[in-house]
Amino acid sequence: MEAEGIIESRWAGGTSPFAMNSKKLGMWLFIISDSLTFSALLIAYAWLRLATPNWPRPFEIYPAIAFSSLMTFALLTSSLTMVLGVAAANRGERKKAVRYILLTMLGGIAFVVLHATEWYKLIVKEHVTPWSNPWGTPLFGGTLFGLTGLHMLHVTIGVIYLGVIAVGFSKENYQADDVEVSGLYWHFVDLVWMFIFPMLYLMSVNPN
Repeated sequence: MEAEGIIESRWAGGTSPFAMNSKKLGMWLFIISDSLTFSALLIAYAWLRLATPNWPRPFEIYPAIAFSSLMTFALLTSSLTMVLGVAAANRGERKKAVRYILLTMLGGIAFVVLHATEWYKLIVKEHVTPWSNPWGTPLFGGTLFGLTGLHMLHVTIGVIYLGVIAVGFSKENYQADDVEVSGLYWHFVDLVWMFIFPMLYLMSVNPN
């Protein structure tokens, strides 16, 4: 009888503290695993930088740092619109939520376009490649393009993901939870950039 009482007991204090739908759990597991990937790459970058005496510091405040700061502003602004979109979705305001998601996508697209422009300048005008550059160790180009390229891929996938969510949510095929899960991914992408930006750009400012 005592065993039956234990089996039949239920949480009666409101929402279960351990309740989480499978979509949100899956996204959190993905974020944790992807965090390990970026952490390993950033730690490897830091080790290479410290172990290489002639590590290049080629970026001028203008235009390189100003340009990358503009990219950062676009991404942070998109994170704000994503927060507003999730809040609107939770209130049941579908049209407003979709507008905020579209604005978030616009910020992501702006980031990718600005980043691609920066790559073009580095490759065509500065002759930087993953295997060589005019400033010093060839590892500089490899780590720069590797880290920023992987992050840009995540942003591109995120824009596509948000587009699918926006269309589905406007047609009532998705619920507020789906918007919230997509917001988790987008905030993760923004957070990763806040590590890449100072490590690759601000710490590579030309001291002269």
